[in-house]
Amino acid sequence: MDQSPEFDLSQEPESADPQDAYERGHGPYQPHEPGYGLDQPGYSPYEDEIPDPQTRMLAIKNAKAYLLKTSTKSGLNLYDHFANILTKILDEQPTNTVDIIENISKDVKWAQFQKKMDTLCDEHLVPPTFEASEKYKALFIKEDGEEEHEELEEEMGQPSLPNVMETAFYFEQAGIGLSKDESYYIFLALKNLINLQPIQTCRFWGKILGLEMNYIIAEVQLQEGEEEEEIGEEGEEIVEEGEKEMGEAEEDEQKEQEAEPPKSTYKPPPEIPKEANGTGTNKYVYFVCNEPGTPWVKLPPVTPAQIVCARKIKKFFTGWLNSPVVSFPPFPGNEANYLRAQIARISAGTHVSPTGFYQFENEDEEDDEGADTYEENPEFEPPPVAEMVESLATWAHHVKGILKQGRCVWINPSQKSEENEEEEEEEEEGEEQQEERGPPLLTLISEDEGMKDIPAWTAQASTDLIPQYSVAILQSNRWPGAYAFASGRKFENIYFGWGHKYSPESHTPALPPPAQAEFPSGPGITETIDPTVEEEMAFKAAQEEALAEDEEGEDEEEEDD
Repeated sequence: MDQSPEFDLSQEPESADPQDAYERGHGPYQPHEPGYGLDQPGYSPYEDEIPDPQTRMLAIKNAKAYLLKTSTKSGLNLYDHFANILTKILDEQPTNTVDIIENISKDVKWAQFQKKMDTLCDEHLVPPTFEASEKYKALFIKEDGEEEHEELEEEMGQPSLPNVMETAFYFEQAGIGLSKDESYYIFLALKNLINLQPIQTCRFWGKILGLEMNYIIAEVQLQEGEEEEEIGEEGEEIVEEGEKEMGEAEEDEQKEQEAEPPKSTYKPPPEIPKEANGTGTNKYVYFVCNEPGTPWVKLPPVTPAQIVCARKIKKFFTGWLNSPVVSFPPFPGNEANYLRAQIARISAGTHVSPTGFYQFENEDEEDDEGADTYEENPEFEPPPVAEMVESLATWAHHVKGILKQGRCVWINPSQKSEENEEEEEEEEEGEEQQEERGPPLLTLISEDEGMKDIPAWTAQASTDLIPQYSVAILQSNRWPGAYAFASGRKFENIYFGWGHKYSPESHTPALPPPAQAEFPSGPGITETIDPTVEEEMAFKAAQEEALAEDEEGEDEEEEDD
């Protein structure tokens, strides 16, 4: 017979309740198992070993450094995020926190990127499109005096406002130019300029790029009489400056009478005068603005010294006219003067027209290199586009080149009347200088020198697929960004670039002048050795004997008398 198994009362089954098992002294883990005792407070499996405090602190620092790692996406770190979550939980003390911990984490993150408001209603964010529309809003407002101005233009028959959109259309055939919106804004900005200034002719010169802002440039000719007023104002300023200098000179003379220091014999070279308004490099007046809708600013006239220095430096424009130009050699002026100098250089080198479109007003001026006036040729017949692309002889410069002196017409700086004979001798030496002669006006661009293996100009057609409707495009390699187009009797020049001239070699700034030589040493300036005491005593004794002899001689003369 089968006997029922005997059960040991000491081996009772494990209770389903862990608390009951804990009270009986055993639980899910047996004492011989490695996990035994982990659920008991204050228990450590390494009670026998004493941990190294430095190692523990290093582990804590490494853990904290890991938590402080900043995310490359959001810019937050886990340590601050946990701190903000715990702060939010302790402040609000929500129910069932463990179930909504993910939502709390999202709310804390979202609060980091929300704009902090100090008002009851959220602040209205202005979109960039609205800001741009407000900026250009003034361009679309028609003022009261514009209708009268338009009527005067209709009576004169020659509108001063250029058709910028038509010019942009022709340049667009070759992939050159601005967007249609920006071209139209510039069109409206030029219209506002003509309404504000007494302008006779106006032309969109181009756009020079800057590091912070760009320059939109308008080339204008003022009405007759306006330039003379400017010259008069400049003359008054010169007179006032002369009076101040005379007063300062009188004060200096009074001071010099008291103690006259040694005068310097150095005489600086004579200053080359700038060309008059309406001639040479100052033939046109230029207005600039950073964006359409901002006020136009008139650039000052350019001087030869500024052009000469601009050839030796290469600076990026910032977009601020009053910013200084830090360079070597030092530039005589600020960014407005540097911009005006670069405009003059670019215009002199890149403004071209079809050969024969312009002619001299008088036949005698054709041989005169100083001729600066021309007129349109009514008998001009435009060559075909294919010929203008193949031959550079079909293009000519209609702006005079700038000489090394910084002027279009050379002038002898020592021709002024001098008072002293020495200055007259220097004047004769100055007259011996060779006069600079540049290429005459309306010179063909085929005579322009290239840069090593690079030609000065590149001509191409706007399209080869439909040659009968193509446009001749001319590109300057010397001034990257300068372009010209010709289609029939229509042509135009424009510039889009940084305002820098191309050089096949890297730009090397000018070196400072060599150090001045030391003054030649000689007996007159060489220090002597200090005399000894014996030599001083002998010198004094000799002086006393000489004085005694002089006194005896005077006494004998008195006795003889």
